[in-house]
Amino acid sequence: MSEAGISLIKGMYENFGRGNVDGIIAGLSTDIHWRVNGESSDYPLFGIWNGAGEVKKFFAGVAEQEQFSEFSPNEFYAVADRVFVLGRYAGKIAKTGRTFASEFVHVFTLRDGKVCKFHEFNDSARFVAAWRG
Repeated sequence: MSEAGISLIKGMYENFGRGNVDGIIAGLSTDIHWRVNGESSDYPLFGIWNGAGEVKKFFAGVAEQEQFSEFSPNEFYAVADRVFVLGRYAGKIAKTGRTFASEFVHVFTLRDGKVCKFHEFNDSARFVAAWRG
């Protein structure tokens, strides 16, 4: 599963880079559990989204709120049913024009060749500060 899992995740990042949300959704199980560390009361893209429809709403929020100047998934590691990605992103929040930059860890859990869980860890304080202006 290691190489196949990493290949699936790299393809999802490629779809993200092209703005192809349907391509991302195609790699998810219907019961996907998508989580970005933090509270939605602090920043609207933090929290939990369950199901493909909710994840589509998440990506609509990303397109509306965040303008990336950098999005770099740099290191990929596969262990059992998980793929771990270390990376960095930077950009600005559309609402305030303030910038953010953070390293991230993305943890993907795979089942039957699809992502069934996603958990993102980042420097959430940087997003909150940029959001609040």
